[in-house]
Amino acid sequence: MAEAFFATLERELVDRGSFRSQAEARLAAFAFIEGFYNQTRRHSALGYLSLIEYEARAMAEND
Repeated sequence: MAEAFFATLERELVDRGSFRSQAEARLAAFAFIEGFYNQTRRHSALGYLSLIEYEARAMAEND
């Protein structure tokens, strides 16, 4: 799963642009992970739910 994540990060973020500084690259990576990868992107290993949806369902099931 980690390899798939880093492949997605590289394909969706790194390959599409250049960064003027390391700080700019870090901010872009954070925005990608928190804004898209965790919130929106559907994951086949999670039944095609986003990470946020999957966690919400798991929490609801445990209540």
